[in-house]
Amino acid sequence: MGVLSTLTEEMKNAMRSKDSVRLESLRAIKSAVLLAQTSGADSGELTDEDSIKLLQRLVKQRKDSAAIFRDQNRPDLAEPEEAQASIIEEFLPAQMSEDELESTIRSIIEISGASGMKDMGKVMGIASKQLAGKADGKRIADTVKKKLGA
Repeated sequence: MGVLSTLTEEMKNAMRSKDSVRLESLRAIKSAVLLAQTSGADSGELTDEDSIKLLQRLVKQRKDSAAIFRDQNRPDLAEPEEAQASIIEEFLPAQMSEDELESTIRSIIEISGASGMKDMGKVMGIASKQLAGKADGKRIADTVKKKLGA
């Protein structure tokens, strides 16, 4: 649980500072971690990779909810979701810049020998594994489409 090792201390600090949004976000992380640890055949300690996937899923859920609320003209509901997403993102590794992502995708395309959109699945499989936790899946897919379509 290396990625989430500071969670309890962060929760204490949020309680002391009476930061309800941060505390709610941290509790959501803790709840998801406990659920993941106790469910399924792999019950027990989470690996760093599992922790990153879990945190990415929580961030994606918050951002999707915020987008829906914005579409429905409900900024009062969207803002807390966006705040929680940014707090959860603090526990994720630093994301790659656009230039780093493009150069990595370019090298994956060269190595795999992809020549067009028909090879997108092959490139995405390699890229998703190699860039797990470093870039959002949507960003990876958009960059791959751009590079293969060009």
